[in-house]
Parts: sequence; C-alpha cells; structure tokens
Amino acid sequence: MPTGVSLFSSAGIAEQYLSEIGVDIVVANELIAERAELYRAQYPHSNMVCGDILNDEVYKRIIDSSPKHLDFLLASPPCQGMSVAGKNRFVEQMMADPRNSLVLRVVDFISVKQPDFVLIENVPTFLKLKIAYQHEIRNVIDILKESFGNEYVVDAKIYDAQEYGIPQRRKRTIVKMYKKGRHWGEPSKCPTITVREAIGDLPSIEAGQDSGVKWHFARPHSDIHIECMKHTPTGHSAFENEVFFPRNAKGERVKGYNTTYRRINWDEPAPTITMRNDAISSQLNVHPGRLMADGTYSDARVLTPLELMILNSIPRNWNIPDNTPENLIRKCIGESIPPLLVKKIVEQIAF
Repeated sequence: MPTGVSLFSSAGIAEQYLSEIGVDIVVANELIAERAELYRAQYPHSNMVCGDILNDEVYKRIIDSSPKHLDFLLASPPCQGMSVAGKNRFVEQMMADPRNSLVLRVVDFISVKQPDFVLIENVPTFLKLKIAYQHEIRNVIDILKESFGNEYVVDAKIYDAQEYGIPQRRKRTIVKMYKKGRHWGEPSKCPTITVREAIGDLPSIEAGQDSGVKWHFARPHSDIHIECMKHTPTGHSAFENEVFFPRNAKGERVKGYNTTYRRINWDEPAPTITMRNDAISSQLNVHPGRLMADGTYSDARVLTPLELMILNSIPRNWNIPDNTPENLIRKCIGESIPPLLVKKIVEQIAF
C-alpha cells in the first residue's frame, strides 16, 4: 500500500477517503491541539505530530518518523501573509512574517524526502501569491518549478468542486507534482449535484431544535434574525424585505451586503462554505427553507453540522467523537477542501 504524509492536516477532512483508494497516511502534522486530537480520533494508526512545523524539533520529528521511501505527500499550507497586496508590502516585512515560511517547509520536506507524488492544495489566489525567498519576492509556483523542475512535473491549476460530484461551489488551487516518468491523470467531470439532491431528505427543523438525527441540530438565533428569515424566500436576502428586514436594537434598518441574511438555493450546488457558517448575518449560509401555509418559510436558521458535512462531501457517518464541539466542526469544514475532490484527484495516480 502506498504510504503518505500529511502536512497542515487540521482535522484530517481532506484525507477522509484516501484509505478507500489504498493510500496509507502514516505521519501527519497539525499546529492546533484540538484539531490534532480530532485527527487522532479518526486515524489512530497515523502518527500525529502536534506542533509548529517551523520549530526545528517538531520538523525533525516529522522527518524522522516518515518512511525512508515516501510515495505521497499531501500539504495544505496556510496562506496568510503571502500576498503583496496585503500588509506585508516590503521584502523586509514579508521575510519577518513567520507565516511566509510555512510553504517553504513544504519545499524543504520535498527536498529531503523526495516523495514520488505531491499534492499541495490552497485557495485560488495561491497561483498568484508571492513570498520572500532568497532575499527576493517570488511567485510560489515559480519557486516549486525552479526547485524541482529537473526531477518533477509541476502542474498547477484551479479545480471547482461542483464539477466533480460535490454539491458545493468551491474553487481550490491544486498543485500536482510527480517524478518524471511517472503518471498522474485527470479526474472526469460529473453532472452537478444540487442542495435539494444532497440534503433535501433531512427533517425540517427550526432554530434551537434537535431532529434526533446525529449532527442534525439547529443553532439558536435571535428573535429578530428568525423573524427576518421566516419572511425571506428561498434564494433571497432579508435585506430585500420591505417589512421584516435586519434592524438594530433601536429598530432601525441596518446596512449590509446582499450576500448576508441570505437563503441559499435548493436547485443549485451550495455556495462556498465559509469559516463563519454559524451566523445568519454571515455570507450565504441560511437554509433554503420551504414555503408554509401561512406564507412564511421554514428553517429560519443556518445549516446544521450534518448539512455542512454532506455539502462538503463528508460521509453522513463521519467517524468523529460524539462530544466533538459544534464550533470545531464548523471551523474545520469551513477551511477544508472537500475530501471527495481529493479522492478523485489522487485516485488518478499510477503508484
């Protein structure tokens, strides 16, 4: 069985299906302890090294515990601080920001372990991001090509999850690296799956209710938010309402983006799931709702953990502890790549 290492693993969502296609992740690394513990609960046979990969001792533990011959590397380095459009505009500032060294740890790891296949995934802007490297501001993809172009094919492109059987519009940069002479094909695209097809069978519940189905419980919301959303049709924002619109404590209409206080559509893939999927006032994460006899709409709430799991292609029987905090689940899903997309890309490898 091909062996792999996962860097910046979070809760291991990306790896959910890798064992099904014969890839054994034997070593993983995550900085945040509660995410590392969630990873361990799912993958007890993997060696989870919890700690800062920029710490030389932690990095050495990852290297030393990895197989001598490594078939596969999965890496999802955080990308904060990399953009020259942000606060780190000058070389000195960028070089002083430790976040910019994270992706370089991936470069170091590849240099040392020389895995046959590498998958680096990140946000779409990763293709254009620049970091401080050898006293210059360099494009990350150019660094990879110049560092490994003699030994590896380096192929970087953007994939949209909705094109590969996932009921969510989510774009991710995927960098595929594989040793010359090896083969890594492309997954076939699939018809889109709608929100209705994905979660339409789940029981309708209101804010604060529990359906009795595991992980299908609704967050409590304020009375004002509930009232707004009960009068908001599927696919629309409460800002469009003439009477029941978002208001402050004084009863005054508040301003906001039209993507907030908005119900998603039944007959499309879900919008990209964000980190703030717990708030009605955040972007595009209110249940579509169903028109009721009194003219209002049901499910005046954000999506439940189970609905988020399904829309992110995580199996309904996701093997996590029953006492996993709801907010941890929400945050991990909001920052993750859909695992079915990873599976479909990785299963094209000719190990």
